[in-house]
Amino acid sequence: MKFYIAVDCEGPACVVGEPGKGLGSGENYRFACLQATREANAAARALFDAGAQEVVVWDAHGTGVNLQYDLLDPRCRILLGSGHRGRFAGMDKSYTAVLFIGYHARENTSRAVLAHTFCSTAFQYYKLDGKEAGELAIDAAYAGELDVPVLFCAGDDACVAEARALFPGLAAVVTKEALSWTSALSRHPQAVCDDIYRTVRAAVPGAGTLVPYRMPGPLSVEIRYKRMEDAARAALTDRNGHPFAQPDPFTRSGVVDGVSALF
Repeated sequence: MKFYIAVDCEGPACVVGEPGKGLGSGENYRFACLQATREANAAARALFDAGAQEVVVWDAHGTGVNLQYDLLDPRCRILLGSGHRGRFAGMDKSYTAVLFIGYHARENTSRAVLAHTFCSTAFQYYKLDGKEAGELAIDAAYAGELDVPVLFCAGDDACVAEARALFPGLAAVVTKEALSWTSALSRHPQAVCDDIYRTVRAAVPGAGTLVPYRMPGPLSVEIRYKRMEDAARAALTDRNGHPFAQPDPFTRSGVVDGVSALF
């Protein structure tokens, strides 16, 4: 059994960022990096204890250098940094499932902690086949193109509700109850780690029955930016190799063969 753990930093317990800045770079960001590491490690230990032969932990937040890597189980392999193409580097059809740790709800979700899609200062939304999609759906569809299903998700209550609506049979842990974009009623960090371990360990035996999440192509894509210059310079091409259309100063649109073509 091989598993891939994608780790973001907005969703862990006791993480609320900074007003007007998103997660920011201050004290709560530093705690977010530590708690995201703890929660990822709880999931990794559960996977190994359930018989996994390989676990990749992907530092998926920002530029990919956030976690405290020496605190992870030494059996893990670690994907970090930026500059490589695509998402889930090295993933192929031999992987059993992917797990989402520290994820968050999509942009435009009411009362969700640090909700955004890829960058809160850059994008107003991503629409795929006419429906708004966040990082949960897009990353799951990316893995789905490789026949890899989603096993588990941990994040605030809005994130988990979004994930459960997308992925039937999902195992999940709610880390905190969202009160606003930068406030929450959180569970204790250690209690969340303990719950992640128990939930993942119990979910592994059923991994073989999961169905990958798919967004089959051809896939219509509409990305609305928050700044006109970002929309103008976006280097996006459709399935015929043509630049995405620009129906208005903030929006780019086109048709691609699948979500992997966007990265």
